Amino acid sequence: MLNVAKKPASCFVNFSRLQQITNIQAEISQKNMEIELLRLEKDTADVVHPFFLAQKCQTLQSMNNHLEAVLKEKRSLRQRLMKPICQENLPIEAIYHRCMVHLLDLAVNFIENLESHLETMRNIPHLDANLKNMSKALAKVDILVTETEELADNILKWREQQREVSSFIPKILAEENYLHKHDSKMPLLPFNSKVHVQTINTK
Repeated sequence: MLNVAKKPASCFVNFSRLQQITNIQAEISQKNMEIELLRLEKDTADVVHPFFLAQKCQTLQSMNNHLEAVLKEKRSLRQRLMKPICQENLPIEAIYHRCMVHLLDLAVNFIENLESHLETMRNIPHLDANLKNMSKALAKVDILVTETEELADNILKWREQQREVSSFIPKILAEENYLHKHDSKMPLLPFNSKVHVQTINTK
């Protein structure tokens, strides 16, 4: 009887399981909350983290010091702003001299190309019309090229014909000279003899 009484009842086993399940669920919810806190800390690290806060405080402190210096020199700054800056050298620290040289090169290049950049900006709304005009001009150029090729072919043919004609001209001149020489060598018959020959032929 004592051994039988030692065995736990089924209802108590279910209660223990339910207790374990609730404990596990509570642990899971705790871990989820910790994960959410870590995510929130990661997202807001630049606002909440002491390292970033220290950097921001230093930046604000330097700005504050600069503003205090500006307020102290308010009168002299007003006087300098009222005077036009002309033929004056602005003091620049030595560590920035190399940067200033590069900046001046960029400024000169920008000023040189400013007009072309502005012209490009003005032509952007008319880009479609310019492209259409370019396509029309290209079509005209193609037509002119074909006409030029035809004209070149005709010129070549004409040259060949002129060469053939020029090759025949010496032959014709030689034949004319030959006929002229033979005509000058033949004796001219008198008029009576011609009439006599004609009467003989009639008979």
